[in-house]
Amino acid sequence: MKKKFNITGTCIPDKHYMADTSQKIKKTIAMIEEGEYFTINRPRQYGKTTTIYLLDRELKKRDDYLTLKISFESIDAPTYANQERFIKTFLEMLKDKFLFLKKDRLTELIDRHIPAVKTMAELSRTITRMIETAGLKTVLIVDEVDKSANNQLFLDFLGMLRTKYLNRSEGEGHTFHSVILAGVHDVKTLKVKIRSGGEEKFNSPWNIAVDFKVDMSLWVEEIIPMLEEYSQAENVKLNASEIAERIFYYTSGYPFLVSKLCKTMAEEILPAKTAKEWLPADLDRALQLLLKENNTNFSSLIKNLENRPGLYDFVFKIVMNEVEFSFNLHNSIIHFGVIYGILKEEQGKTRIHNRVYEQIIYNYMVSNLETSGAVELYNIGSGYLEEDGSLDMVKVIRKFQRFMKEQYSAKDSAFIERNGRLLFLAYLKPIINGRGFDFKEVQISEEKRLDIVVTVGNYKYIVELKVWRGEKYHRQGIRQLCDYLDRQNENRGYLLVYDLRKESGEVGKYREIEECGKRIFTAFV
Repeated sequence: MKKKFNITGTCIPDKHYMADTSQKIKKTIAMIEEGEYFTINRPRQYGKTTTIYLLDRELKKRDDYLTLKISFESIDAPTYANQERFIKTFLEMLKDKFLFLKKDRLTELIDRHIPAVKTMAELSRTITRMIETAGLKTVLIVDEVDKSANNQLFLDFLGMLRTKYLNRSEGEGHTFHSVILAGVHDVKTLKVKIRSGGEEKFNSPWNIAVDFKVDMSLWVEEIIPMLEEYSQAENVKLNASEIAERIFYYTSGYPFLVSKLCKTMAEEILPAKTAKEWLPADLDRALQLLLKENNTNFSSLIKNLENRPGLYDFVFKIVMNEVEFSFNLHNSIIHFGVIYGILKEEQGKTRIHNRVYEQIIYNYMVSNLETSGAVELYNIGSGYLEEDGSLDMVKVIRKFQRFMKEQYSAKDSAFIERNGRLLFLAYLKPIINGRGFDFKEVQISEEKRLDIVVTVGNYKYIVELKVWRGEKYHRQGIRQLCDYLDRQNENRGYLLVYDLRKESGEVGKYREIEECGKRIFTAFV
C-alpha cells in the first residue's frame, strides 16, 4: 500500500509517513514499566491517539504484558447518569478487548460478572479477579476521557482506581499495573468531595498520578526521517534538514500542522510543478494555502478564543499590541490557553504557540476590527507589486506615512503608541493578502521592538517597528536590525519609527542608510 501524510485519526506506520517519535515512546514505556499512573493531556490533534496506539503496539510484543486500550468517546450522557449502566458499559469494553485478543478465560470471567456487578466496590473486586486470572502486568489505557471529566460518576471511578492503587502499594490486593488516561484536560486537577467526620473536604481522586513530562512536539531531528522516507519512496528531491527546519519554524512542532504542511506540499504543490522537488519557496506557498483554510483545527482554535472569558482579550494584547506577560500556569487564562494549544512559555514569557496560529489569530482579529469599524482603514489602492513579482516596500512605507498624516495626525501620542503597530499591520494586510503573508517576530530586549517578516513569492522583507526613545536606543535598534538581517540572510531592511515628540521635525521624513554592510530604509511617522 502506498503511504501518505495523515491529518485525521490515528497515524499507522505501515500506512502513513510519520515523524520518528521512538524516543518519546521509549520514555513513556519506561513510565509504564515503573507501574506509574498518569494522564497524557495535550491539545486536540497533538498526537495523543497515535501515541497510545504506538504504546499498545509496543506492549503487545511483550509476553508479560496485557494491554487494554479502550475509549470513552462513545459513552453517552444517560450512561453517566446511571452507575450500573456505566459499570456494565466499562466491563463490556473490556470483554470486547478480551474477545479480540482471544483471551477466553478472561472473556468468560467478565461475561459471568457483567449481570451481577452494580457498585464500584463490586467492580473493584471484579478487577482484582481479572488481574489474578490474567497473571500478567495489565495496563489500562483510556482515550477521550474529556467528556466524562466533570461527571461525578467518573470521579467515583477514578477514586476506586486510586484506592486499589494505594492498597497495592501496601501489599494488599491486585490491580492494574499502570493506568493511562488520554484527553485534552488533565484529570489530575479534578476535585471530589470527601466526607470526614461530617466535614466536607476536597481532594483529587487522581492525585496518585505522576506528571507526564514527555514533550510531544515534533522536533527537527524527528521530522527529518519522515521527509527522507517520503523522498526515497516517492523519488522526490528535497533537502530534508532545510525543509524540516522551515516546517518547525512555522509550526513549533505542533503535530497536526507539521503533517498538514507536508500533505499540502505532497498533494497540492508538487503535482503543479514540472520538477519532482520540494523547495523552501514551495513550503511558503503551502503555508499560504493552509492559512486560507477553514479546517476543524482552526475552527476549534477560534472557538476556544471566543468561548473562554478573558482569553480573547489576553491574546489580542499579545498578538496585536505586543504586550508581554510573564508565564504563570496558576493564572487560569494562561492555563486554558496552554491546554488549548494557543499559548506556550518561552524564556519566562507567554507566547503564541506557533507562527501559523499567530497568523490565523492575527488575520481573524484584523477582520473583526475591519467589520467593527474599530480601526479606520485607508483606501490603499494598488501598484505595490513590481513586474518580477516583488513588493515595493519603500512605496508601502511612504504611503503609510501619508496615511498616518491624513487619518491620524489629530490623535494624541498615547493613542498612536498604543495602536501604531496595529495600524501598520492592518494597513499591510490587504496589500499582501493572497500574494504572501507576514510573521511577527518579537525581539526580547529592553526596547521591546517588533520585527515583521513579510514574504511575497520568493521575496522576503524585514520591517522593524519601534517607538522613538532617544538617539542612543535608535542606534542600538539599527544594530539589532542588522544582526537580525544577518540571521535571515538578508541585506536590505526597513525601519519604521513612531516619533511621538511634539513638533518633531523628523515626522514624514525618510532616508536610506548604510550600516554594517546593510541597506536600511528608515521612515518616521
